[in-house]
Order: sequence, then C-alpha cells, then structure tokens
Amino acid sequence: MIKVQLKDGSIKEFESKVSVLDVANSISEGLGRAVVGAKFNGEVVETNHLIEEDGKIDFLKFDDADGKDIFWHTSTHIMAHAIKNLFPDTKLGTGPAVENGFYYDIDLDYRLTPEDLEKIEAEMKKIVKSELDIERFELDEDEAIALMKERNEDYKIELIKDLAKEGQRLSFYRQGDFVDLCAGPHLSNTKKVKALKLTSVAGAYWRADQSNKMLQRVYGISFEKKKFLDEYLEMIEEAKKRDHRKLGKELELFTILEEGPGFPFFLPNGTILKNELMTYWREVHRAAGYVEIETPIILNRKLWETSGHWFHYKENMYTVQIDDEDFAIKPMNCPGGMLAYKTKMRSYRDFPIRMGEVGRVHRHELSGALHGLMRVRAFTQDDAHIFMLPEQIKDEIKGVAQLIDKVYKQFGFSYHVELSTRPESFLGEISMWDEAEAALKAALEELGLDYRLNEGDGAFYGPKIDFHLRDCIGRTWQCGTIQLDYQLPQRFDLTYTGKDGEKHRPIMIHRVAFGSIERFIGILIEQYAGKFPVWLSPVQAKILPISDKFMDYADDLYKKLFDAGIRVTIDDRAEKIGYKIREAQMEKVPYMIIVGEKEVNEGNVSVRSRDGGELGSLSIQEFVDKLVKESKDRI
Repeated sequence: MIKVQLKDGSIKEFESKVSVLDVANSISEGLGRAVVGAKFNGEVVETNHLIEEDGKIDFLKFDDADGKDIFWHTSTHIMAHAIKNLFPDTKLGTGPAVENGFYYDIDLDYRLTPEDLEKIEAEMKKIVKSELDIERFELDEDEAIALMKERNEDYKIELIKDLAKEGQRLSFYRQGDFVDLCAGPHLSNTKKVKALKLTSVAGAYWRADQSNKMLQRVYGISFEKKKFLDEYLEMIEEAKKRDHRKLGKELELFTILEEGPGFPFFLPNGTILKNELMTYWREVHRAAGYVEIETPIILNRKLWETSGHWFHYKENMYTVQIDDEDFAIKPMNCPGGMLAYKTKMRSYRDFPIRMGEVGRVHRHELSGALHGLMRVRAFTQDDAHIFMLPEQIKDEIKGVAQLIDKVYKQFGFSYHVELSTRPESFLGEISMWDEAEAALKAALEELGLDYRLNEGDGAFYGPKIDFHLRDCIGRTWQCGTIQLDYQLPQRFDLTYTGKDGEKHRPIMIHRVAFGSIERFIGILIEQYAGKFPVWLSPVQAKILPISDKFMDYADDLYKKLFDAGIRVTIDDRAEKIGYKIREAQMEKVPYMIIVGEKEVNEGNVSVRSRDGGELGSLSIQEFVDKLVKESKDRI
C-alpha cells in the first residue's frame, strides 16, 4: 500500500505504484486536466512520473513558477523540433525555460528573419495539434554520443561528455521523430501548448564564452489559452511605450554614450530625480535608526582576498595597480563596511548597529547583457549592514521588512516575498543555519507576510529573504533583499565585548531596499510611464505665457515659485499657447500655469493639471501652498 499525503494533510492510499496524473484524477477530473507536474517529496516531477513509495505531493499548475518551467521547457523542445523540420542543417545548443518564456540557441548559417519566425510558429502549431506523447529515456555515454552523431549534433556531444565526467545521468526526451538531450521535467504531451508566439532573435556565444562561436538565440512565449497570450502581448506593447530607454531620452533624464558603454550619464533632470530619491532614502533610514557611512571606491588586493572576491569574483572586477600594488574598484560595499565596523572596539551595549551606505560600485558585465539602466557596469547601491546579537535577529529582520514595505508602498508597488534556505554548498554549521532560517521564518510569520519557500537557494554564507515587486502592468522585479551572514564577520575577525567580558563574534545582515538606484529609477520610469508624482518630477510646474507682453508677470511668478522651493521653468518661445500646452504634456510636467491678460489683471494664475485637466483660477499663494504640500507629503 502506497500512502500519498496531499497539500491539505489528507492521505490517499493506492494498492500499487501510481502516476502523478492518476493521483490527480483520483481527486477530480478537473485537477487532472489542470496539472502540468508535481513536487513529490520536494522533487519536481512529470505527470507520468510513477510514485512507488510513500510521500507528500504538491500538484503544479501553469500559474506556479515550477509549473511554468515545465510548460516552457516543453515549449522550447517544440520550437527546436519545428526548426529542425524547417532547417534540417541546424545544430542545437541549449534551450531552457527562463523568467518570461523560453529560448533555444541554434547554429544555423542562414540568418533567421521575422518572416522565418512566423513559419516556425506555424510549424510549432502543427506539432502541438499532432498531440505527440513525450517520452523520457536514458542512455549510457557511448549510446548517447552515437545517437547525437547520427543527428549531427556536435554541441550535444560536447555536453554529453561534460555531463558524463560529472557522473550525471544522460536523459533524453522524444516527441515523434525529435529527440533532445534534456534533464526535464516535461509535459506528457504536446497538446497542452495551446497558444504560442516567437518574440525575437538575438546573438549569444555558445556557453556564454566570447571565445566560442556566436549562435542565434530564438525567444518565445507560450500559454495554455489564447486569451493569456493576448494579455501578455498587450502587456508587451504597453511596456514598449513605457521603455525607460525611450522615455529617459525624451525626458532628458539620462544617456549612455559610446565613450562609456554601461556607464550612465545622468542629465540635470535625472540628477534631480536621483537626488529626491536619496533625500527620501535618508529620511526613512534616519527615522529607522541608521547611521550613514561612505567607504572608498578603490581598495587594495588584500581586502578582496580576505572577502573572497579576488578568488571568486575577479572576472567581474575592474583592477588597477597603484605604487606597484594591486587594487580593485569595489564591486560591492560590504568589505568596506567591515572595515568601518573595525575602526573601534565594540560592546554588546552598542548593538544593534545599523550602518547604511549609498555606495558607488562597478562590475564588469558582458556587452551583450547591458540594457539601459537595468543592467549597467557602474551603479549606486543603497546598502546597509546591521551588526547584532543572536537574540536580536528576529526583531532586526522585522524592522528591515517593515522599512522595505514602507518604501515600496510609497511608489505604489505590490510585492511578494521569497525565503531561500541552505544550499548544497554552504559555509558554517548546520545548527547555525537552522537557527538563522527559523529566525527569518518567525519574523515573516509575525509580520503576517505570506512567502514562497525556495529550498536550497540561499547564498553560501546564509539564508535570505528576497522582495519581488510587481509594477502597474504586472511585471515583477527583484529589488529588496535581506541576507543573514555569519561568514564575513568571521573572515574579517569582527568582535565585540560581551556581558561576560569575553570576545564574541557579531551576526550581520546585508540588506538593500532600492537595490541598484539606477535600476530602480529605470523601473520607476516604466512604472509611471514618465508621469512622476509631483515630489519626484524634475520639473513640477511650467509657466506658459500667452505672448511676450506677459513675460514680466511670468518672471515675477517664476521667482516666487523658485523661492518657495518649487522646481519651475518658463516656456518663453514665440509659439501659440496650444502648442506650448501640448509640449508640456509631452514632457509630462504635473502643472502648467497659463499666464495671459486675465491673470495679470487679477494677479492670479490659471492652472492646468497633467492628470486632472483644468483646475481654474488660483491665487499665487494658493498654488504655491498646494505644490509645497504635495511635495512635502510626497504625493
């Protein structure tokens, strides 16, 4: 008798081995139709996986992250199958599921065009309609190499040899006459992939190595129903309108020049925006009991050897020689924070110590990975390092989570939380990890925050909590993080004097709220489509005189607004007022102030809101008070 425990704790009993799909169908036919896989005893498996022992099962649907992975992994095989049907000389690289769909890297002398993508889509739909069963099988190394030689798959042979060296299983999936090397899992049949779209083609080096051949990377997306695909494509179109690179140029916020690929230039408007964010950051952190420090951008090799970066991260670091000694431009702020802690003796009475740093960091990213402000080589990180006693862990985690919640709500973001636990390769004692994970769970539960558990996905030095914010068109971004670290305090020999007069080692939290300030600004540009709230807008009000004869009044008005701390400009061009209003709307200025004869005679202003239309006539003081209040209240 096999006992299978369901998510609600109930038990289903079966006389002999049973498939995941059979278990689902035993509950309801609807569930059987909906499941794409399952987690059995924590392992992601296919619907045709045979259960031969007692265990716990969690069914996966497309809405689940692991469910999407199964669905999109199958879709990439369908795409590769279609490409091989249309272009038999194609050699296949790798084809994983990714965050938003899937891709396959292919070696094909012919350069694919948009028209070719449409043909591949049509061929994929034929494969889906054929309702091909998908079968998993395993081969030994010699059999696997022989099979791939028959199919002229040189890249697969290279992968097989590497996998065999590592002692990994060589598993394959067959659908019709198509066979591919793959670890899986997959759907049991192609028929579930009801709606699909190939979205783009890009270049990618084989195995991400610039010394290897450049392959073509074909991207796609797929869903269970056409309506979900339509919604996704609509979101993509909306995202194009909100593209921060396009709006950043139009609103004169930032630029990236050929003299510095991956190194953003912030223009005056963008610098205002960045400074306003930093003012807000400093207010929030001061209220939460943080002190701010600043550490050097360049530090010597010895520091990076102590932190471990010189040995494990050097390919991403920029290095330089000074006085015949090796130095590196910092890729992260943490090691400098360790040195700041060590500047004096610490006592248990000092804890918790909350040190914040808005630090400039540099990381070498491959040129193909650079993307506007979202992926750059130089950025500003709003790091903080909290040093504490073991009994303070839970309260400090709660405090950080509440601070991050406050920050995200200020910008209208919702979010979900993920807790990542001890990975296979880790430093420290298991008991220490268990204690840390328990503290993180307790903090989240006391705050009432629902969270997803990512077992085995923590950093090598400690478990972590990640905050994935959701923007107004449904995309998610990983920004905030809270990481417990027992290792850096040990590497840097951080100590404090305890109640017993003896030396002890503090526990440390790494955390960010914005993450990369540059990336967060990119997200904000797209969140607001450039229509920033008044407090963030680089230009809060624009004065639009109807003609030159009202310029004296406009100049006086400008001075009054400027002196009140309002960011204001004048459009003094000899253009019609309708044109000036349209231009100000395009610039997404929150308030337009129309100045004509009526306003001069009455000593008032006629105000037009970007979002609310005509506000009518206001006294100058009323308008000043309104803007000052909106700026102060951050609305």
